[in-house]
Amino acid sequence: MTNTMYNVKKNDIVELNITDLNNLGAGVSHLEDGRVVFVRGAVTGDRIKAKIIKVNTNFAVARLEEITQASEFRDNECFCGVSESCGGCVYRHITYEHEKELKKSYVKHAFIKAGLPDVIVNDLHSTNETKGYRNKAQYPFAMTKQGIVAGFYASKTHNVVSAFDCALQPKAFGEILRAVCDFANEKKLSVYDEDSGKGLLRHLYLRYSKNTGEIMLCIVLNGEKMPCESDFIKTVLTDFPSVKSIQINVNTKNTNVVLGNTYRTLYGERYIEDVLCGVKFRIIPESFYQVNHDGAELLYSLAAQKATEGFDKKISLMDMYCGTGTIGLSMADRVSELVGVEIVEGAVECAKINAKINGFENAKFYAGDAKDIESLFASVEAQHGALNPDVVILDPPRKGCTPEVIEFLSRRNINRIVYVSCDADTLARDCKMFSDCGYTIGEVDPVDMFPRTGHVESVVCLTRKER
Repeated sequence: MTNTMYNVKKNDIVELNITDLNNLGAGVSHLEDGRVVFVRGAVTGDRIKAKIIKVNTNFAVARLEEITQASEFRDNECFCGVSESCGGCVYRHITYEHEKELKKSYVKHAFIKAGLPDVIVNDLHSTNETKGYRNKAQYPFAMTKQGIVAGFYASKTHNVVSAFDCALQPKAFGEILRAVCDFANEKKLSVYDEDSGKGLLRHLYLRYSKNTGEIMLCIVLNGEKMPCESDFIKTVLTDFPSVKSIQINVNTKNTNVVLGNTYRTLYGERYIEDVLCGVKFRIIPESFYQVNHDGAELLYSLAAQKATEGFDKKISLMDMYCGTGTIGLSMADRVSELVGVEIVEGAVECAKINAKINGFENAKFYAGDAKDIESLFASVEAQHGALNPDVVILDPPRKGCTPEVIEFLSRRNINRIVYVSCDADTLARDCKMFSDCGYTIGEVDPVDMFPRTGHVESVVCLTRKER
């Protein structure tokens, strides 16, 4: 029966007008008693029939049963053959123009929630490429009745969905994935079981260089080596000559963390190379590198503009959370001095190499943890000399900066801070703290690094107010 009354309960069919869409891809509506109801796959402007599958004091969840009137924002083209099963591309069913509007709105709303309603959020920057843009993938293996498969975990489960044709990955990734599964089945290899802790194959990890075409293949094992390693190398290289590095990663811990700490090179070098913003980078398995090459160039060009704009001199730049040095090195030719800091020592060594192979003698990199910002600066100054950067680049993890980092940079009277963020809520929260410490918040530029997903990157410049 159809029920729109106050006493809605599980399994009821309700008629709903969808008024919004959240960043998890669920349409938002309201029951007559005011409770919010979320419907996966529904689009702003849809009129639908839905089945209630969960009822809570404050909200309900429903399953889309029928679209009685489709929204103008709905895109019925089949975006990907596996997206309905894996649930990764939460915006696969709306037009990309509407997705861009939503992402700008999410960033703006984050600043409103943080008490910063007057901050200007510009239109979303995008390359407008929605398929094949990812240069990295990690595929869990699974044993099925049909044999070994690999793909992605279905939403909110550890059930593996085969993903040989993921729309976001390069075509070669799916072909390599299929070939590795065929090899594993032929050699009767075992697959890691989370419950027992036994079995060999855990993940297949791939990285791709858009500029050079090089591919890194890394097999994550619950053990030190794989049987028939020479046969595996021959199989991969015969069919995929673009694979320039084959790595073994050892992860014998009973954990859902993908990578262990130990790597062994089976073939080629330990790295592949890419060119980003005109700078050559060596990418090692454990180092951070933006997954969208063209989107990263767009993001970094905005960061460089904000960092250097208005200066009548070459500036001193400090790149915190620098990884392999990508952001700082992308603008190293515009600064007098670049100092990068990163907690992962392997990434720091890679950053030093990246500076050297590009001839940047003005770039220095140091290992350290920004959590203890006082000790970090003291340690770097002991090695480098006094630090008086004109500009600091912040590109922290999703959880953002700690209050200690914000307060310390404020006390050091850093003139300009360029903040790159992958989470609008933590960015807005941190901008509010910077504002309270005497910084003016510039215009926020959202960048779509992850089309068809709910994620959005942003960059903003914070300027020290004159005292």
